Amino acid sequence: MLLGIMGAMPEEMDKIIAAIENKEIFERGSRIYYRGELYGQQVVAVFSRWGKVAAATTATNMILEFNVDSIIFTGVAGSISPELNVGDIVIGQRLFQHDMDARPLMKRFEIPLTGKTSYETPQQNVDTMSQAVHNFLKNNKEFRKTLSEQHISNVKMLTGDIASGDLFISSTEMKHILSKNLPSVVCAEMEGAAVAQVCDDYGVPLIVVRVISDSADEEAHISAIGFVNQHAGDYSLSILKEYIQIINK
Repeated sequence: MLLGIMGAMPEEMDKIIAAIENKEIFERGSRIYYRGELYGQQVVAVFSRWGKVAAATTATNMILEFNVDSIIFTGVAGSISPELNVGDIVIGQRLFQHDMDARPLMKRFEIPLTGKTSYETPQQNVDTMSQAVHNFLKNNKEFRKTLSEQHISNVKMLTGDIASGDLFISSTEMKHILSKNLPSVVCAEMEGAAVAQVCDDYGVPLIVVRVISDSADEEAHISAIGFVNQHAGDYSLSILKEYIQIINK
């Protein structure tokens, strides 16, 4: 099995890429793809760049050029649910494009010609990633100690709906509007649902796992940058390590 790994920022991907052994490097469409072994698993990893279009073109190339069997999208997100704090982990159940609106031609959020307003992650994928995150939280005591020293404690995991769009949610007003329109959504980011649409088109399984970097409010840009620079890479690599151990058992 060949596992595709994507992230929208270099800080989310650098440690993953550095850990890949026997790397082959390919440049396609202004992206650099790294193929090799990560903890004994054959992978292709890539920094996709921000936003739905960049993520969709990268995912398409992953599928057509490299023939990946499944894709994991990893990285950070802003919390929409008041239950989530910085450092918490979300596994995507359903993925919505919150900026898709073709009314009155079709209902809000419906993806044209699909009849779908969201893309649902197969339960088996959710269960496997949930176990990986559980193992990460249980086994990585030193990392949790580091987080605690920076006032990130009682880290928890939540399985829930994720909203994607080409908007950085960075005000209380934006957050409240999104929550009102999509009340089941627990966090927001800029890529996952676009990759889900591509994966659905090609029949490739996807799992999206996000770490909360900010509260999607007026301080979001400060919190997000600080968290990404300090912790995003460690989260992504550690969770992937646990995930790979499970799927290779």
